[in-house]
Amino acid sequence: MAKLIALTPCAGLLPVTEGSVTLTEIEMDRMASIAPFAGKAAAVGKALKKVGLGWPAPGTSITGKGAEAAWFATGKALVIDADVPDLAGLAAVTDQTDGWAAVRIEGAGTLDVLARLLPVDLRALAEGGCVRTVVGHMQAHVTKAGPEAFRILVFRSMARTLVHELGEAMAGVAARG
Repeated sequence: MAKLIALTPCAGLLPVTEGSVTLTEIEMDRMASIAPFAGKAAAVGKALKKVGLGWPAPGTSITGKGAEAAWFATGKALVIDADVPDLAGLAAVTDQTDGWAAVRIEGAGTLDVLARLLPVDLRALAEGGCVRTVVGHMQAHVTKAGPEAFRILVFRSMARTLVHELGEAMAGVAARG
């Protein structure tokens, strides 16, 4: 009988380094989207405080105890690597764990690489700031993780394309140097 082996979205594709920029996969244990019911956002934020987080303002994320609550869209947050408290009657909670590929891109020149593929100026983001945008033609969620470091989430089915597109942009920037 065949033995099934679970693979991450970027298995066999990463890490990649071009010049001073490195692309690695981030493995996330748990992800859930939370959409509070009408008038319940404050109560959801209070419940999330019990796990060391809170309700993030648009374009921001809250971290604590190795977990994160990131703004995900109007009226939605993505909770990463945290046990979501019981939100029955307060919010719709949807498991997103297997639906996304997550990568980290970092190093001198990262902003130049991302400027080739994203239609937003990432220099405007504060650390922990996040934005929904596109990377090339792929829907993405981008969070600033450091001065020249970003986490990029795309649909799992786009993992290979994301690695290819970022790799091409990394090679282009490295060739300029």
